Amino acid sequence: MNREPGWTLPEAMVALAVLALLGSLAWRGGAESLALQRLQTASQRVMDGLEDGRIAALRGGSPCALRLGSAGWEAPNGSGLPGCMGVRPGLGSGVDPGRAELLLTHNLPDPVRFTANGLVLDGGTVWIRSVHTPLVRCVVVSLPLGVTRAGREGASGCEPEMTP
Repeated sequence: MNREPGWTLPEAMVALAVLALLGSLAWRGGAESLALQRLQTASQRVMDGLEDGRIAALRGGSPCALRLGSAGWEAPNGSGLPGCMGVRPGLGSGVDPGRAELLLTHNLPDPVRFTANGLVLDGGTVWIRSVHTPLVRCVVVSLPLGVTRAGREGASGCEPEMTP
């Protein structure tokens, strides 16, 4: 009995199932990797916005303020202080309230104030979450000098990143 080359139906079904499984694993891994990168970018942009506010106050020689909204840094609403000029507004890719890939929450006051000599007068913590990973990034603004540090949420709050 001569058999023509090719696959039988059960062999083809098994091959397709294996390919589908491998594809779904790659898709999930890629989504988590992208989410981690977006978290890192957003937390860096939070810190960059604070630094931009300091620089704007120093260059202008007068106090200014910023507000951290759901999509990033913006001018304050009716705070009595002018907005800090030259601050990058967005937090990077994935921070879009309509798409909800990243969720930004914080306990910073509205607005965050900067003195004429570049000090931050207000402190708090910013948390950035993603729907594609359990990791929660955080940025702490400590007083009295407005020192900032980034980390990840842990049992004792915002814990610093461990570097290898």
